[in-house]
Amino acid sequence: MKNYKIDTLCVQAGYEPKSGEARIPPIAQSTTFFYGKTQDMADLFDLKSDGYFYSRLANPTVAAFEGKVAALEGGVCGIGCASGMSATSLTIFTVAGAGDNVVSSSAIYGGTYNLFSTTLPKLGIECRFFDPDAPAEEIEKLIDDKTKLIFTETVANPAIVVLDFDKISKIAEKHGVLFAVDNTLATPVLCRPKEFGAHIIIHSSSKYLDGHAAALGGVIVDLGNFHFKNNARYKSFNEPDESYHGLVYADLPVAFGTKCRAQMMRDFGAIMSPQNGFISYIGSDTLALRMERHSENAKKVAEYLSKHPKIEWINHPSLPDNKYHKLAKKYMPNGQGGMLSFGIKGSVEKCAAFMEALQLITQETHVADVRSCVLHPASTTHRQLSEDDLKKAGVPHNLIRLSVGIENAADIIADLEQALTKV
Repeated sequence: MKNYKIDTLCVQAGYEPKSGEARIPPIAQSTTFFYGKTQDMADLFDLKSDGYFYSRLANPTVAAFEGKVAALEGGVCGIGCASGMSATSLTIFTVAGAGDNVVSSSAIYGGTYNLFSTTLPKLGIECRFFDPDAPAEEIEKLIDDKTKLIFTETVANPAIVVLDFDKISKIAEKHGVLFAVDNTLATPVLCRPKEFGAHIIIHSSSKYLDGHAAALGGVIVDLGNFHFKNNARYKSFNEPDESYHGLVYADLPVAFGTKCRAQMMRDFGAIMSPQNGFISYIGSDTLALRMERHSENAKKVAEYLSKHPKIEWINHPSLPDNKYHKLAKKYMPNGQGGMLSFGIKGSVEKCAAFMEALQLITQETHVADVRSCVLHPASTTHRQLSEDDLKKAGVPHNLIRLSVGIENAADIIADLEQALTKV
């Protein structure tokens, strides 16, 4: 689309109906598609033309959502996946294999941490973790000629660590390494990582993009700004793919996105369903409006909790004394998001007592939708992590994660107040 503002793109991007067609993308609830000419289908299989032949690889409804997210992030290609975890996994497998390594921030979502620390090593892919606050020289020591990816989160879940893009992007550029960012909690409304040197964007679209906890999904966005051609680090992009008649991905305008879909999605089949693509598409129409309200509400809640005598600590980058305040203002100037974490004074048992006393805010294994919810990560999403890993991930045992919704802020605060009186 034209160079519209981000809130316009939320509403308009991804689908442009022709005269007489449905105004919003129809649900193409079909696994297969009709072609009258054999050559037309053959061209699709050879990647000589665009189109649809099997929904395990691509689907018109999903494509509308892919196009919208790609436009929002300033990318050249979007790939809708079955979940955020499948989006992360396919990103890794597109560039890395046995004997390779991934360098990742330790302050990441618990499920991603488990994938990197436990599952990938079983497949021969090593993950090397770094403290996101560590100096560049220390992080650089983890990179060698087998490093295929640097992985980070714009805002870490649940530690609420804000990424220093300049530091990581300079490292990636210096070593010619692909830089991938999970932008789920910031969304392109608050932060566009492309402007700060990222190459690949990942979303759990089940979160803010959908906004209503209605549809499971993930998205990979190829920003089209990484040069694979003649990069010795990425031989699989520069050597013929015999499964596609000798296709060399580095020769294509969209190298990563094509390889990811043509190879990884073909072989793993972790595609977003048409129904979920539709729900996510219409949900994301209001993304810009919702992120403004989420950020406003979270700031008010953070200010309230920061002054409460029963709160030991509070972490939200909107607070002036927060260690990531300057970074958040630099990379997220229009709002610091709806996620925060805090610790209650006293025993860990008080965390459960507090959460069970809440009436409006609910306990959920979820974040980033219109409804406010809480979780105790150490006993849930990060339960499988060792004490050392919990420390590295920035998840103390008294940490409560609060995803602030778009309800009236006064009602959210009143619920927190009444629950705190009971601990």
